[in-house]
Amino acid sequence: MRALGRRDRAICALALVASVLSGVLTAAHAGAIATFVVSAAALAALAALVGSATEALGARFGPGATGVLQSGLGNLPELFFGIFALRAGLVSVVQAALVGSILGNSLLVLGLAFIVGGLRHGTQRFAADAPRNIATLTVLAVAALAIPTLARELHEPAGAHLDQLSVACAAIVLAVFALSVPASLRDAAVVPPREASREEGWPLWLALVLLIAAGAGSAFVSDWFVGALRPAIDALGISDAFAGLVIVALAGNAVENVVGIQLAARNKPDYALSVILNSSLQVAIGLIPVLVLLSFVVGGTHLTLVLPPLLLAALALAAGLGGIITYDGESTWLEGAALVGLYAIIAAAFWWG
Repeated sequence: MRALGRRDRAICALALVASVLSGVLTAAHAGAIATFVVSAAALAALAALVGSATEALGARFGPGATGVLQSGLGNLPELFFGIFALRAGLVSVVQAALVGSILGNSLLVLGLAFIVGGLRHGTQRFAADAPRNIATLTVLAVAALAIPTLARELHEPAGAHLDQLSVACAAIVLAVFALSVPASLRDAAVVPPREASREEGWPLWLALVLLIAAGAGSAFVSDWFVGALRPAIDALGISDAFAGLVIVALAGNAVENVVGIQLAARNKPDYALSVILNSSLQVAIGLIPVLVLLSFVVGGTHLTLVLPPLLLAALALAAGLGGIITYDGESTWLEGAALVGLYAIIAAAFWWG
């Protein structure tokens, strides 16, 4: 453990303590709110630990491989949460949490990064090619959600075959995602390099052990978190949509989100956008279609690509505004304020359900 930096040791300690405490509270049938809060903290710490471990593994093979590993393994906590929540019948919470994860990164976190970076360094400039590619793939993800939703709302013939249509759209998006992997392997600027001290201090065996431990812990904590979710929502008097869109979504990305803001504060906008936007993209064209396909295998409620219209509109607005702001390769604090403002408006709209 001495090979880990101070931040990584703190994350490991938080993940261990919060996970154990979450299990104890669940076994003792403690209050739902306490179990919910502790489990959320454990999930956030485990998500950060998975991210650090996959980054350490990828750093041994190059930054492109890091991006691929992060795409494949970085969303393990959210994947386990989605599986257990679908088995519990909480499909609306899962839908809101997946969209909320995208909105939280592409609006709230990106906006905060622009605000912090802009106030400290003025207008920040970055290479626009990668954000444009991400914006293109994000539009594809929005289209994969929009077509089944419109088919149902407009009573088209395809609306009678939503399960099959969702599976087809998910498979197509995953195929496009697979086609983007070679480009990620070639692109050395996709993922920011680890600090030298951390890269040297992460032996392969330690990264593997921590990744396996964090993945296993995520499976247990996700089950406990889902078990406390419904009673906590009822006790707090909040809607399923708001709980998924804001609370659950931010809990799974809270610690890692800080990294992108810190990079912007250090005047590294290219790396900040890479961390923040790739996180959203992994959910949009990786996690969502995988969960759709798995939902037909693991049992429980089937997850389709049919969203409530307001949720779909929020995602489309976020993709549009984010693409417009990043297209010119420049960012200002005012653009960041616009992104945060849109996130707040969307969150307010879902407070009542």
